[in-house]
Amino acid sequence: MGIRIEPMAPADIAGCVELEQLLFPEDDPWQAVSFHSELSARYNRYITARDESGRMVGYAGIALLGDAEHPEAEVHTIGVDPACHRAGIGTILLEALLAEAGRRGGPVFLEVRTDNAPAIALYAKHGFHIIGLRKNYYHPSGADAYTMRRPALEDVPAGVVPRTPDGVLS
Repeated sequence: MGIRIEPMAPADIAGCVELEQLLFPEDDPWQAVSFHSELSARYNRYITARDESGRMVGYAGIALLGDAEHPEAEVHTIGVDPACHRAGIGTILLEALLAEAGRRGGPVFLEVRTDNAPAIALYAKHGFHIIGLRKNYYHPSGADAYTMRRPALEDVPAGVVPRTPDGVLS
């Protein structure tokens, strides 16, 4: 399956809302207003993954925070159409976000449900480590979340090789 990564456009929001309903029904899925707000923030980057036919099969977003001297980033969301799970789309989206963050440097943070073993494994494979626990983070389900951190690239432990979508660090 060939996947194309593109910047998210306002026209993509309806599809994102549909996927949110499928992926996160118990945890207050984002509504259109949330995506519009995220797209309008100058420090956010949101992307979509499309299959060969142009159908959106996933989306992701990151906030590029801090300043040039003390940059950091925070992964806001990654969502993949359930019909496409286990096809590597989550990895492609994460690597695109990490490439964006890598251009600025600094650590990258995220939150993930403690019961989402596939996502935790994906993040660990890309150099993230659990640094904290947020009790009752997701609402209304009350599910807990781990806070995970990937160090700045120059601080990545030996043996962990962050990759960009094309497999080459820039």
